[in-house]
Amino acid sequence: MRNNQIRDIAYMGMYLALFFVFDWLSNTIGLFQMPNGGSLGLSVIPLLLCSYHLGWKKGTAVCLLCVLMMFMTGKVYVVQNSDGFAPWQVAIQFLMEYPVAFGIYGLASLFPNFKYFYSGVAVTNLVRLALHVVAGTVFWATPWWGSFTYNAWYMIPTMIMCLIVIPLIYERLKKSRVFN
Repeated sequence: MRNNQIRDIAYMGMYLALFFVFDWLSNTIGLFQMPNGGSLGLSVIPLLLCSYHLGWKKGTAVCLLCVLMMFMTGKVYVVQNSDGFAPWQVAIQFLMEYPVAFGIYGLASLFPNFKYFYSGVAVTNLVRLALHVVAGTVFWATPWWGSFTYNAWYMIPTMIMCLIVIPLIYERLKKSRVFN
């Protein structure tokens, strides 16, 4: 292995570890915690940083690995077969609300930055919000407006927090020797 590959694997491990700690904190503190899943997404900070730092391919890989870690840090909410859903419908709901909704953060670096406005942060959070709203309507039998209100309660603060924090952290890390 080349030194760059080893370094990137080490960074990926670091982002996974940060995700684990931040996700545990989110579940423990419970800011904007919703009764049926969802809270202020501190854990998406390392996912977005990973995308901007290592690119969309490695960023997406880290995001997908983080879904596995969610089973260790808190509850994973899926519809039940007893609710009248076939196993394939349960699988679609799980894929939609976890691997796709969190994997999308790996693509943040594909969107242009405008000085300190990182459009990838906004786009990925809005796509995740849309996925949760659709899943809430289709699988959790919630009206559109109710699903939007429920999910926006924690997703909008998550997006605002990330729009402020990601540029501050990333710009400082770019100037340091950390990313060189």
